[in-house]
Amino acid sequence: MASMIVERLRNEALNLPHAERAELACRLVQSLAGPADPAAARTRGSETLRRLAEAASEDTQVIDRAEFSRYMRERMDQP
Repeated sequence: MASMIVERLRNEALNLPHAERAELACRLVQSLAGPADPAAARTRGSETLRRLAEAASEDTQVIDRAEFSRYMRERMDQP
């Protein structure tokens, strides 16, 4: 019975417009995460602020994505 319901829901979802499918997928994935952890959110927030402050300092060199990708490819090619 449950598999028939899931199949029907999946078929209906696949017929939704792209934006509505994306919103539904996002909400479904979020529902799997469980309740938010306030301590983890505070840690992420403080880490984000620390990294922003570090990036704003004169001692930090900010590189774009292409340069970072090139750097990582070079490192992975080394033995």
